[in-house]
Amino acid sequence: MRIELVGTIDEHHRLSLLVPEQIRPRTVKVILEIEDEEEDDWAAGVAHIWARDWIDPREVIYTLEDGEPVHGPR
Repeated sequence: MRIELVGTIDEHHRLSLLVPEQIRPRTVKVILEIEDEEEDDWAAGVAHIWARDWIDPREVIYTLEDGEPVHGPR
């Protein structure tokens, strides 16, 4: 059985998790996946900049009525 949980690690390096009540007490194996905070910050920054660019009306260069096909007229 695999259950994905979110936990916290405190300043004393203790891991805390809330486990569903239907799981009986037993020894379990825990695998930690640490997300890179810098990577998250970078992705959020790029998304913010791109969102600002996508709403800029100057970015709408071609329409179906005035644009030419990429490979020339057919």
